[in-house]
Amino acid sequence: MKQILFAGVIGLFLTLVGTPLLIKLLARKGYGQYIRDDGPREHASKRGTPTMGGIAFIFATVAAYFLAKVITGYLDPDVDAAPTFSGLLVLGLMVGMGLVGFLDDYIKIVKRRSLGLRAKAKMAGQLIVGIGFAVLSLQFADNRGNTPASTKLSFITDFGWTIGPVLFVVWALFMILAMSNGVNLTDGLDGLATGASVLVFGAYTFIGVWQFQESCANAQTLTNPGACFEVRDPLDLAVVASALMGACLGFLWWNTSPAKIFMGDTGSLALGGVLAGLAICSRTELLIALLGGLFVLITMSVVIQVGSFKLTGKRVFRMAPLQHHFELKGWSEVLVVVRFWIIQGICVIVGLGLFYAGWAADK
Repeated sequence: MKQILFAGVIGLFLTLVGTPLLIKLLARKGYGQYIRDDGPREHASKRGTPTMGGIAFIFATVAAYFLAKVITGYLDPDVDAAPTFSGLLVLGLMVGMGLVGFLDDYIKIVKRRSLGLRAKAKMAGQLIVGIGFAVLSLQFADNRGNTPASTKLSFITDFGWTIGPVLFVVWALFMILAMSNGVNLTDGLDGLATGASVLVFGAYTFIGVWQFQESCANAQTLTNPGACFEVRDPLDLAVVASALMGACLGFLWWNTSPAKIFMGDTGSLALGGVLAGLAICSRTELLIALLGGLFVLITMSVVIQVGSFKLTGKRVFRMAPLQHHFELKGWSEVLVVVRFWIIQGICVIVGLGLFYAGWAADK
């Protein structure tokens, strides 16, 4: 349990201290944000703000994870605190998706090409990273036969429908792409995606701890073994989630309005990928749609807007994604962000309530 605390505190410290250093570096190199001309007029003042800030919390998360291991003595063979395959795979997914986003940001800013990576190249990068994660997550079984991921669909736990390895890879890719695009679309206002992500990572820290305490591996000491969780490395997933929560919270200090730095695609693709990875490895694949409800809501607003315009020639919202609709209605940026955080908080509370209720019902 100490690892969870250390990972969160170290992640917070590293981004609080490291992000301003990254801001100075990016500003010196002139790596500023490109602002769309068709967006809200208030956003014009953000042009030139340093971007690619996702580098800060990606680095901080990885460093916090391993430093927490070192501090708690994983090098001691008598201490069961070593990195796990589940934790390493989820971190690898975050870094891989972040690298794809970094290439996109780099081309936009340095090469002065507003669209960044070509659509096919960007998709190819995401597919390579996603397929690699999905395939590897079905390997590395522990002594109970549990691999980091399962070929069964899951909500609170696996609920019995085995889809096989091929369909699982397709399903995992869908989740990774959907969550990455969801966070990317949400990252349109200062601090919005970062703050919403902090809440979800807090939820996954709790879920990992609860699953560890009620793990089927401890069935002999549980009052009701029938209500246990078959998750390979729940406590280590909580360490990853805690490191992410701390790192994003520290980044939020600099990313909140008025933002001194933006996460860019580097950050949004990484956050979306790691959210999907946590859901897959913790056997809460469908629950992530509720825990990350704000990302789903904003993504659906784009789908509705595009679909309505193509079918009827009319727009449902003044502008999509949804946050810009409310800006154009006259809401201030801070008002939109805080109210959307509240919506995300409600989604997390309801999601955790269902998670606990599902466990209690089995019990």
